[in-house]
Amino acid sequence: MGAAKHIQETFQKEFKGEKDDLFNYKALQNSRLIEFRKEKLSIVRLEKPTNIARARTLGYKAKKGFIVVRVRIRKGSGLHKRPTMGRRPKRMGIKKLTRRLNIQAIAEQRANRKFKNCEILNSYYIGDDGKMHYYEVILVDTSAPEIVSDKDINWICDKNQKGRGFRGLTSRGKKSRGLRNKGTGAEKVRPSLRANKRQAK
Repeated sequence: MGAAKHIQETFQKEFKGEKDDLFNYKALQNSRLIEFRKEKLSIVRLEKPTNIARARTLGYKAKKGFIVVRVRIRKGSGLHKRPTMGRRPKRMGIKKLTRRLNIQAIAEQRANRKFKNCEILNSYYIGDDGKMHYYEVILVDTSAPEIVSDKDINWICDKNQKGRGFRGLTSRGKKSRGLRNKGTGAEKVRPSLRANKRQAK
C-alpha cells in the first residue's frame, strides 16, 4: 500500500470515529469536537486542512492562493417566529419546517460571504455534535498569480465560475440539483428544474 492510500484510510477511520486495535479514533474525534465547540467564531480560517487526504481529493494544494475555512452551522430547521394572529395549531408553521438549502451548501455560502475575493472550490464534512454541524470549505483566491499560472486550477478564474457556491456549481450544489445521474429520470434537471418548468409544452 502506498503512503497516500495509507493516510487516506487512516483519516477515514478517524473521521468516522471507528475503534481500532492500535488506536481509539472515537476519543480523538470527540476531543476535536470539544475544541471546535469552544471557538467563539462560527467561521475560522485554518493553516491547513484537518482532513488532508479528503482535501487533496477535492483539489486542495499546499500553495499560495488556497484557503481552508471551518464553518459551524447549527442543527435543526432554523428559527421560525410564532404567528401573532390566531389559527389552529396545525397551521402555526413552527415545527417540522425544513431549510430550503442543504446545510453543507449553507456553509459554503457563508464562507464565500466572509471571503468575497475568493471562489469556492469544494467542501467536506468534518463532524457534528448535539447542536452543530462542522464543515471545511476550500476557497481559491482567483487574483493570486500562483493560481493564474497553475494550469490545474486556473479554470476557476474564468468569468463563468463567479459565485459558484450561490449558483450550485460545487460538488454539493450539483448533487442537490440532481446532476449526479443522467438518462432515465433525469430528463428535466438540465439546465435546471425552473428552466424546464417554463418551457412550452
